[in-house]
Amino acid sequence: MIYLAWGTTYYVTGYSMQALRMPPALYGGVRLLLAGAILLAYQACRGKSLRLSLADFFRLIPISVCLFLMGNLLINLGQRNVKSGVAAILIATTPLWMALYSAFWPRAERLHWRGWVGLVVGFAGIVLTLAPQLQDGFNLVDDYPALLVLGSAASWALGSLLSRHLDVQLPHLTSAAFQMILGGIAQTTLGSAIGEWPTFVARFDHRAAFAFIYLLIIGSLMGFVAFNWLLGHVSAAKVGTYAYVNPVVAVFIGWLMNETPVYLSLFAGIAVILGGVYLVRSDRPPLQVVETEPE
Repeated sequence: MIYLAWGTTYYVTGYSMQALRMPPALYGGVRLLLAGAILLAYQACRGKSLRLSLADFFRLIPISVCLFLMGNLLINLGQRNVKSGVAAILIATTPLWMALYSAFWPRAERLHWRGWVGLVVGFAGIVLTLAPQLQDGFNLVDDYPALLVLGSAASWALGSLLSRHLDVQLPHLTSAAFQMILGGIAQTTLGSAIGEWPTFVARFDHRAAFAFIYLLIIGSLMGFVAFNWLLGHVSAAKVGTYAYVNPVVAVFIGWLMNETPVYLSLFAGIAVILGGVYLVRSDRPPLQVVETEPE
């Protein structure tokens, strides 16, 4: 279920950004606000405390900025030009970024030789994935959308690391709900400040509504709750296989919908990046990445 849920969200996000040209900040911000509110209601129904201390509020701010402001906004901006399959492959580098940060993070576990080899291999896979765009040389103006997607992965990794080291005294789902709400407020405020509301209202037709609801329910809620349920019933290593399967599902969906062109270097990029991720993960206990994707 997680494989299908998160694997398909890349195509739906790309469709919303490219075909429908929805404003990225408001489209992501409003969804995050709704998802966070629904998760809080779910926690309240389960009898969980929703009390947020001032200390936890300030701990959640940098996490929310990295995960749900930068992480979500950058993927929306990037997918205005980057095909869904390519975006999913680039997002699959998140464990690599997290391992790189951990190598220099105070009191974090250091990489051994296998992990460093994995980082080199994984980042080489990025070059393979973007080979068609790089054939004529790198051009910041033309190729920046791919950098935005990579920035989303890097920001998500930093937020995941912060969530591990900042001692937030909240149940996990409650913490995630507040993170979504804070990120949603930030994105909605940004979208309002740059005048996205007229475009949002004008383009929010039945197609945009369907995509919005799909991303809200399948991506943000069902996939997230299912992931947390699995964490409590199967090993983290098995649950973590989503990182290997998601890009494959996303490429297949993009190809099936005639949105993502399939070429040899794309498959090579998938294989090399996932090979690098495997080396990093096998270098030490699996890295715990926050249990949502930046779509």
